[in-house]
Amino acid sequence: MTHLAVKDELLDAQTLRAAGAAPYGGADIGECVTTARAVNGTNLASWHAAWTATAVRTLALAESEQAAGRLDSARLAFFRASSYFRTAGVMLLGAPLDPRLVESYARQASAFQSGASLLAEPPEILEIPYEGTTLPGYFFRAAPRPMSRPLVILTGGYDSTAEELYFFNGAAALARGYNVLAFDGPGQGAALVRQGLVLRPDWEAVITPVVDYALTRPDVDPDRIALIGLSLGGYLAPRAAAGEHRLAACIADCGSYDLFAAALRRIPGPLAAGITGRRPLAAAALRRVLQALEGKPTAGWALRRGQLVHGASSPLDYLQALREYSLKDHAPRITCPVLVCDAEGDDISASAPQLVDALSCQKHYIHFTAAEGAGDHCEAGARTLYHARAFAWLDSLLQPEPLPPASPPVPGRQ
Repeated sequence: MTHLAVKDELLDAQTLRAAGAAPYGGADIGECVTTARAVNGTNLASWHAAWTATAVRTLALAESEQAAGRLDSARLAFFRASSYFRTAGVMLLGAPLDPRLVESYARQASAFQSGASLLAEPPEILEIPYEGTTLPGYFFRAAPRPMSRPLVILTGGYDSTAEELYFFNGAAALARGYNVLAFDGPGQGAALVRQGLVLRPDWEAVITPVVDYALTRPDVDPDRIALIGLSLGGYLAPRAAAGEHRLAACIADCGSYDLFAAALRRIPGPLAAGITGRRPLAAAALRRVLQALEGKPTAGWALRRGQLVHGASSPLDYLQALREYSLKDHAPRITCPVLVCDAEGDDISASAPQLVDALSCQKHYIHFTAAEGAGDHCEAGARTLYHARAFAWLDSLLQPEPLPPASPPVPGRQ
């Protein structure tokens, strides 16, 4: 794995995740490295304070640049502030909700919207009808003229936000002539933190109303809608494609086949019997081990996050909930072309080849390596390389129309 700033593996990965937004205006690498190095070990209060301080400073720069009429500088600073607020809060995910997390996520959305309002084509802020409520999201147009274009729908993972999806995939898609719809589904971003909607395995029930909405728009080509899943979205997107057959293509980055099996592999053999239900004594021992692990700052983060996202009452209940997250009976039902990606140093995507083997549709597989700087989860340090390869595949299928020539710079914009 790439080592960027600090010794702790998880905190360093989160730093790389933030820095990976730099090519698309969502970070400065120097700001990320110096902020991470200001954190006191694995103290999560220190993590939150350091990233919040950088976010507040960057937000102040954005507001002063906007007031001075330097709108490009303001937009980029708003975007960086958004990334830093999200990064400040992400390590506090857990139940009950930490007020600092709630504030961080609200401020990352506010800063993002301030920056996005300064784009040449500001997005529409969406409330997508969904089972008696709505899902928050954004619709971005690739060009001013509201022509019918191919659409990419972006779906994230356990701790992503709709705003972050712009930096991970949205800006790259827009530059290639796609319209973009990014949203928070149940268990994600504002849908989780503000609305209390928890994750569900049958993601087709989430994507179908999103596609329904997209098809109401004259600027969406109904025959060219693709779904890109990021991180846990590497499971959610193929699961959705198994039931929603109006999709023309699906990308799983990084692909996951069976989340329960992956979790089981991480549990030592004698304790694993406690989750399979065969040995009550092993179950009691496993429960004690998980509860002790849950309290560790970084080692227990995934357990705390998982309980919140799934609405589980204990670490063991969270792991049991993962039984429903398998593509074994669903992958063969996918009819659209699928691209599955994985990264060499990412154990989360280790089951991607199983997903590829289970697909009976047109399929393509890309393995990213550490030697090319792309071996981390979701190729966090090499997103431009990922986009070159992934969109080469998608372009060959959906053939987006070229964008009009860029307008000349406007005097006074810097």
